[in-house]
Formats: sequence, C-alpha cells, structure tokens
Amino acid sequence: MVSLPRLLVLTDRSQIPRRPLREVVADAVVGGARAVVLRERDLPPPERERLAEEVRDMLERVGGVLLAGWPMLDRAGGVHLPAGARMPSDGDRPGIVGRSCHHADDLASAEADGCDYVTLSPVADSASKPGYGPPLGAERFGALAARTSTPVFALGGVTPANAVTWLDAGAYGVAVMGPVMRADDPAAVVAGYLERMGARR
Repeated sequence: MVSLPRLLVLTDRSQIPRRPLREVVADAVVGGARAVVLRERDLPPPERERLAEEVRDMLERVGGVLLAGWPMLDRAGGVHLPAGARMPSDGDRPGIVGRSCHHADDLASAEADGCDYVTLSPVADSASKPGYGPPLGAERFGALAARTSTPVFALGGVTPANAVTWLDAGAYGVAVMGPVMRADDPAAVVAGYLERMGARR
C-alpha cells in the first residue's frame, strides 16, 4: 500500500474571498499539510500548470506530495480522479491514483481498478458540497469503508471537532476543503486537525 498522510487538503479557490490560492496552500503546508489535491480544472492550462509547479515545490521541500485533479504526470506525485473516471493506462499511471466516491458501487469500482486511495463523501453536512445527497453519518460511512481494502478518506463536513469520529468509524484519514480554504489562518486550522487526530506528519 502506498504510504499517505492521514490528512488530505483539497483546493477550491472559489471559496477564498481575499487571498491568492497559492498563499492559502503555503499556509496550510506551514500548518502541517503534506498532501494537497489541486483541483482548479477550470483554469487555463498554462496558468494551471504554473500553479501546480509552485504547489509541488512547496510540498517537495517538506517531503509532501501534490495530487493533481487532472493528468500531469511530470509535475505531480499522483492524480485524483472524479467518480467514474477511467484509470490511466499502465504506461501513464502516476505514482498515486485516488478517486472520489459517493456510493458502494464507486468504492467497488475503485478497488477493482487498483486505486491507491479514495475519498468518500459527504460524511456530514457540508457547505462546500451540498449537492451529493444526504450525509452518510458515521454508521453508514463505517459500513461502506469496511467493504473495501482501499484506504478511505472521509470528506464533506469534516471539522477538527469531529475528525476522530471518522477515524473511529474506519477511515484511513480525513480530507478537507472548505474549512481550510475559507480560514483566516489556514496553518492553525490544519494544525488543529492534526492535533485532534494525533497524527501530525
């Protein structure tokens, strides 16, 4: 199994009211983030690639990994695929492949395809992802996570206060977006997650 940090930070610059995304990510890295899923698929390719290089460099300096939301094999340690997306071919497979999941069928498909990790969402009420159906809750999340050998990250409504709930329910780790993107002090928010999880790394 690929070794991954227990906390994934997902980006969404649309949730940042006053600061460039690169500054928010830099602060998150200072707080202890070591795996960042860079989404921003709507950016023009040249701008997106420049941003990816900057984020990759930030993470490499601390032994972290960039997971891109699109194929960019020469600059990222891995790729994070949408639910149902086709796996890269063997010759194009990056070091780490993750996938977004929302249902049992998604998890089964990800495991069959050999994904290294998945996110499962939404686990709780989420301001960032309101359109993916009712939250799973800890019991349903745990039942789904137990059905796959693929490491599962809880996503959607995960806060520092409830992060341990998902670990206790069977999550490998937690994935967060809005609470970090919208924070006045992303470093403190990330450090808060890691402290509550007891897995600062």
